[in-house]
Amino acid sequence: MAIDSRRKKELQKLLQKLGLPDNAEVNLSLLDLALTHPSFSPDANYEQLEFVGDAVVRIAASELLFEIYPDAPVGEFAAIRSVLVSDRILAEVAQGYGLGRYLLVSHSAAADPTGLTSRLADAFEGVLGALYLSTHTLKLVRPWLDPHFKKLAIEIRQDPARQNYKDALQEWTQSHYKLLPDYRITENSLVHDDTERFTAEVWIKEEKLGQGKGRSKKVAEQAAAKQAFTKVMAN
Repeated sequence: MAIDSRRKKELQKLLQKLGLPDNAEVNLSLLDLALTHPSFSPDANYEQLEFVGDAVVRIAASELLFEIYPDAPVGEFAAIRSVLVSDRILAEVAQGYGLGRYLLVSHSAAADPTGLTSRLADAFEGVLGALYLSTHTLKLVRPWLDPHFKKLAIEIRQDPARQNYKDALQEWTQSHYKLLPDYRITENSLVHDDTERFTAEVWIKEEKLGQGKGRSKKVAEQAAAKQAFTKVMAN
């Protein structure tokens, strides 16, 4: 589908923001599609490119982590990567490049603030898919994405509480058993700041794989997930 000159200039401006050279081998038709929300065009939108981009962002993050932390355990890789590829982080990076102003979206969808994070994250993955398919390599992706992920990876590694073992464990159980982990919570205390107020157990196929405690249910679940994930990765 032909792209009008105004839209072409918009897309080229985005590529400049990404720091890509003027002669970069970018398929602008794919990039245009990557920035088209389903509400704007039900038949020609970013959904398929988003599917490709989901894999692209994972391999880009994995390659970077392998390069900068070659001696880190794979469990830590997975926990950090789960944060890097989350909708929240992808949407934040997208916002930094002003991606929303290039996204073709219906007025009704644009007026819904609750869907902003998912719209930006999905479109961002669509853009990654378009850039990857333009060359079938990561050469149009990693030069500008690496600095964001490297900075975040360092921050996450310095603060292990930010590592998302729940997502990492869920990814593992879905790929191996097509099941979600089952978290069972016990409240041990009514004291708000008690660091052991909640106990979480995580079960998979009726086997308890991990247990953790914390001042909130979320913290306890992450602790249990970390124990469980470390266990399954060691087997």
